[in-house]
Amino acid sequence: MAKQYQAKITALNGDKIGINPTGEATFTVDKDTLTVEITMDHTSPNTQHWMHFHGFPDGKDAQPATIAQDTNHDGYVDLPETEPVSGTTMVPFNDQPEKMAIPTDTYPVSDANGHFHYKKEVPLKEISDKFNEVFHDHNLQLEKRVIYVHGVPDSMVLPDTIQGAVGQYDQHTTLPIATGKIEEV
Repeated sequence: MAKQYQAKITALNGDKIGINPTGEATFTVDKDTLTVEITMDHTSPNTQHWMHFHGFPDGKDAQPATIAQDTNHDGYVDLPETEPVSGTTMVPFNDQPEKMAIPTDTYPVSDANGHFHYKKEVPLKEISDKFNEVFHDHNLQLEKRVIYVHGVPDSMVLPDTIQGAVGQYDQHTTLPIATGKIEEV
């Protein structure tokens, strides 16, 4: 029988970036496939949005970050500030989640209204094996993870205090704009 998980995704940093992203994610584990479906509205228009689930490799229960995690008090919760409550970036929702390659240009791009829909069928054995290779555990433990949606246009002026560059990608790409707790249905 299939197992299903979902997350209600709500804005993070919305008051500072002038958008209020909302959405939902469903994760269905059925036999040898993980189907991931994410629908987002009110994101930055015409922008690529990195999406991942974050968590703790030791199995601790991850929670979504809130403004309380703004430790440098600049009014933004940046990627490093999410780590104490949400853990590390684990699995990307791009063109090949099972490869677990985080920095790519293969994430969804929102339309002119800030809407996008993502759906991907992921081979469960492949992603479990790769997850085990990186985090030494075959169990994705979705019920202990949180989802993040990232990304604002490069033209947006952000303070120098925002951290979170990943390789060639700066904080415009990695700034969290929405998050939600993944729960078993």
